[in-house]
Order: sequence, then C-alpha cells, then structure tokens
Amino acid sequence: VGTAGNSVTPIVPNEYIALLILVPMAGAAVGLRTWKLRTDEGRTRLLALEREQAEALRGAVEHERARIARELHDVVTHHVSVMIIQAGAARTIMERSPGQAGEALLAVEAGGRAAMTELRHVMGLLTMDAEGGRTDGAEAGEELSPQPGLDQLGTLVGRVRDAGLPVDLTVTGRPRAVPSGIGLAAYRVVQEALTNTVKHASGAGASVTVEYAPERLRVEVTDTGGGAGAGAGNGRGLIGLRERLTVYGGTLSTGPCPAGGYRVEALIPLEAL
Repeated sequence: VGTAGNSVTPIVPNEYIALLILVPMAGAAVGLRTWKLRTDEGRTRLLALEREQAEALRGAVEHERARIARELHDVVTHHVSVMIIQAGAARTIMERSPGQAGEALLAVEAGGRAAMTELRHVMGLLTMDAEGGRTDGAEAGEELSPQPGLDQLGTLVGRVRDAGLPVDLTVTGRPRAVPSGIGLAAYRVVQEALTNTVKHASGAGASVTVEYAPERLRVEVTDTGGGAGAGAGNGRGLIGLRERLTVYGGTLSTGPCPAGGYRVEALIPLEAL
C-alpha cells in the first residue's frame, strides 16, 4: 500500500487478474467433464447390468420351459402309450372275451385318471399365485399330490404289468431317503425306459433294478427285446433324462444288451451316511 497522496498499488498485479479468472473456470470445466465421464460410465454400467439381468431372466425362463416340457413329456408319453396298448388289447378281445376287454378298458380309465392327476400337479405348480393360492380351478382345500419318487415305483411297475408287459422290480442295498429331486429323476428314468419298451418292444419282458450304494444310487432297466411296438420315437425323452440327471451330477448310459434287448442305466451320486 502506497503512502498518503500517492496512488494505491493493486495487491494483485493486473497481469495475473485474467489468470485468476481463467483458473477457476478451467477447474470448473475439468470437473464438469469428469462428472460427465463418470455419468456416462455409470449409465454404461447400468445398461450392461440391465442387459445381464434380462439375459439371466431369459435363461431362467428357457430353463423353466425346458423343465416343464420334460415333465409334460414324461407324464403324457407314459400314460398315453400304456392306454393305447390297453385299448388295442380290449378291441382285439372284445368279441371273444368281453370280461377281459372290460378289465382292459378299466385299466385305460385308471391310466387316464392317473395322467390327469399328474398333469394337474404340473399345471398347478405353474398357476400358483404370488400368495400360494390355486388359480387352476381346483376346488378349495384340494391339495396337490407330491411328485412321484422311488416309493412310487411299485405302483408304476404294477400299471405297466396291467398293460401286458411282464416287469420284475428288484431293490438291493439298504433303502434310504433321497432328495425329492433325485427321487423324481430316478422315477422318470424307470418310467421312460418302460414306456419305450411298451412302445417299441412288443412282447418283451423287462427288469427294473434299484441299487442303494453308500455313495450312489443306481437305477437300471433292461428288456428282452421284442417285435415292433406303437411307433418310433425321436429320442427326446432320453435327452431330457440326461439333462435332468446332470443337475444332480448323474449320468445316463443306454444301449443294446449283448444277449438282445435294451438297457438303460442311471448313476446318481448320493452323500454318504
């Protein structure tokens, strides 16, 4: 600061005033640019996350559709195939043995009812509302029957026997409780194999073996071979079984037996007791 009577000397020289103005403006511009870049990066990450979520949802929907298709295939193919065989037998013996024809028709009716029960179960799972209520038109208080498992193999084998296919069921090892998904997978293996025998090996006999080992469950179905059945298949059932077993770390092997006939074997790991 100058003395009295003299001009006042500026604290900041004039040549620096422009710099003092430009520096904050430049800082603000850099900050604005940084904020914009971060905003763009955040938007990009958000879009990528939304795409990932959409892809995950699409994959989940496709997986669920495949699961439902397998369930419907297993239920419908088995019951309809058995009903076709029984209806054909009833038609053949209708005139000479009305009593046996009536029994065959009763078996057709029972098979249809069993198919409807399983279909109602599958469809009921699809139509559960968010609060757990039924939306498939079932009567109030009606409970969904559980999915079949190893404890239902006797009923399955009996139904196939009623269709005219001799079947032996053998259980070895110490029976034990298995997860419901594994029990259902094992049941579907037997169901698909016996259905194929009914359809493609008319006149054959079949054997079902369930072996409980400490670390695995083995399910084997063999038949003795026979004449042409109801028609050729497309192999979709066996493909579905392989996918079903893969979920539990299991494997499926299929092929002709050395002495004739066909063999289906499933190996499913179990936790050791």
